[in-house]
Amino acid sequence: MEYRKLGKSGLQVSELSFGSWITFGNQVEEKTAAECLSYAYENGVNFFDNAEVYASGKSEEVMGKLIQDMGWKRDTYIVSSKVFWGGELPTQRGLHRKHLVEACHAALKRLRVDYLDLYFCHRPDKNTPMEETVWTMHNLIQQGKILYWGTSEWSAQEIQEAFMVARQHNLIPPTMEQPQYNMFVRKKVEAEFKKLLEEYGYGTTIWSPLASGVLTGKYNDGIPEGSRLTRSELSWVKDKMLTESNIEKVRSLTTLTNELGMSLAHMALAWCLKNKNVSTVITGATKLSQLKENLKAAEMQELLNEEVMDKIEAILQNKPKLPTY
Repeated sequence: MEYRKLGKSGLQVSELSFGSWITFGNQVEEKTAAECLSYAYENGVNFFDNAEVYASGKSEEVMGKLIQDMGWKRDTYIVSSKVFWGGELPTQRGLHRKHLVEACHAALKRLRVDYLDLYFCHRPDKNTPMEETVWTMHNLIQQGKILYWGTSEWSAQEIQEAFMVARQHNLIPPTMEQPQYNMFVRKKVEAEFKKLLEEYGYGTTIWSPLASGVLTGKYNDGIPEGSRLTRSELSWVKDKMLTESNIEKVRSLTTLTNELGMSLAHMALAWCLKNKNVSTVITGATKLSQLKENLKAAEMQELLNEEVMDKIEAILQNKPKLPTY
């Protein structure tokens, strides 16, 4: 496993990391979750991603219990939480000071840790002044409850506003963004964030590198019965990912992967890692064999030479235009 700096920070994160979205506390049994966590950790993964909204907090409870049971030393792993959707009441949602503080305390309790390494604002909050959010995150760092704070699915303009507030008041700015990034969803990371990533040194912990499974080829003939995706996830996959154009691209990419002797999932993960502005690629798994296969992708990057990358671009034909300043 190789490690990359989280943006301009000094924190080294494994280039492949492990997330529990829609799995822990929901899809997989505790025994399987323990096997996946243990295998990832033993094979060099040091970043484990979570959020208050995942399985309504149950995901963090399962992860926290298993890590404690396995006896990992706290200085050997990185754990995150994300804050926005803590409940249905106004006091339980958003990025206002009350919810940021209370959600942090709740995540610490569920994960059974004294501090969070990474704490993400899961979505922008138009109802809360940016100053309030930035000041609160700064204070949580000063209090030792979090080490780095970041954003998830924010726009470049919103992130730049957070930086401006931090600079104006001599506060600690955000360090990283958690955006969706894959062969089909590229514009934000490759174009909109270009200045943030290159000039501000913003880190990225990307999610959905396999486009919710579409970039494995398993949905080429539609979503099979008995799929473990929830209704909202099924709707999103159908509407955003399972287009005729994307399926044709998947089939062409599969032909290319067969020539290279790698799986489509390996190519999709390795393709993300080829982007020098990607700090870490978050993978997930519902069974140990799936995780083992995903982690092999780190070794496949060398197969994606310039010639192969050109062939991939010829198939995708969706490279975003870079902004001009």
